[in-house]
Amino acid sequence: MRAHHARVEPLVQPHLERRQRGEPHPVNDFLFTYYSFRPAQLLRWHPGFGTVLAGRPPHERWPGYTRGAQGVTVDRAQLLKRIDTVRWVRGLLAATASRPALTGCLGLHEWAMVYRAERVRHQDWPLRLGRHGTDAVVEANRLRCTHADAYRFFTTDAAPRNATRPIGDRQVELEQPGCLHANMDLYKWAYKLSPLVRSDLVADAFELAVEIRELDMRASPYDLSALGYEPIRIETPEGKREYVAAQRSFAERSAPLRARLIAESDRLLAALNESR
Repeated sequence: MRAHHARVEPLVQPHLERRQRGEPHPVNDFLFTYYSFRPAQLLRWHPGFGTVLAGRPPHERWPGYTRGAQGVTVDRAQLLKRIDTVRWVRGLLAATASRPALTGCLGLHEWAMVYRAERVRHQDWPLRLGRHGTDAVVEANRLRCTHADAYRFFTTDAAPRNATRPIGDRQVELEQPGCLHANMDLYKWAYKLSPLVRSDLVADAFELAVEIRELDMRASPYDLSALGYEPIRIETPEGKREYVAAQRSFAERSAPLRARLIAESDRLLAALNESR
């Protein structure tokens, strides 16, 4: 528990300090706003379903835990309550893992979110190429977004330009392992299974999401150089190559994490069947 807190606290403390000052951050706030897991939840260590804690751990006062003859453990009721989520997450992750990584999107989802828009999402930060230059980049490239939650923020003019319509009910059909957001979402699926899964899995997914989010915004149309983020100029051949190389690297690094989440889902499903 101490090791987990020491690992995670440096990742969440800057956000908490900025929030106290009322200081938004266009890159890191996403990890605490789009994703609903609160910093306090991320800081808590869970041993996972089936592990019994001896002594008087604080977990006995936490929701979802119960004390038995051997000690404190995650209540089986938590597994029963989440089993549909476990099955759905397992199906999505397995479908994603079965597909090749597509790397032709160039991170244009952020550009599509401001295409011909009167207002942009991060209004405190300028568009690196200006409004007309940003629109020109969208028009010069084919939009190939496969992520439902990214696509739903496309502007009205940008949405028809996308190669597919990755709306919510097509997520299992379209999600693929080259997508930055699909790989960031491994954090979401890990914490949605908490406390059934170990917190080291959640922390691993969060750390990866932090890195991916940085790439995501460096390739965005915003000028974030004042924050120390060097832009990836995806409007140039060099920038395209840089982005694709980073995208492939994250696809490779995400694969073992996705496999661990699938294995954990299988373990939970097996535990439910064994107890019947």
